Amino acid sequence: MSTSRDEANARIIEEFRANHGRVGGAFQGVALLLLHHTGAKSGTRRINPVAYLADDGRYVVIASRGGAPANPAWYHNLMAHPDATIEVGTDTIDVVASEATGEERERLYRAQAERIPQFAEYQKRTKRLIPVIVLTPREGSRQN
Repeated sequence: MSTSRDEANARIIEEFRANHGRVGGAFQGVALLLLHHTGAKSGTRRINPVAYLADDGRYVVIASRGGAPANPAWYHNLMAHPDATIEVGTDTIDVVASEATGEERERLYRAQAERIPQFAEYQKRTKRLIPVIVLTPREGSRQN
């Protein structure tokens, strides 16, 4: 990840925390969460701001990487270490990540693309099937 991407993420994370989960600029009005995950190879804890879709008590994130040919690093990290933590608004929630497949994947991707049309464009830009990750809260894990 480039330094400019790291710096941009750091600014978004700071703004997210200062404004109880809300940010402005390009992400104004977008439901964002902070995804805490563990590096697949390094074991280093990382944080990425990611757009999400709420789905029946679960949180759905799309590994679009803007339609790039490769999945984002956080996707690989979640596949290697599915136990993660998210910040949503002022809540911190322990979750387990799993990849949606088949009709569930299609339904969730379509729902996010209807809310944020760029996601439909991202799929058109790449030959890979963009992964849809479901973050399921662990029982009793919500903390303020």
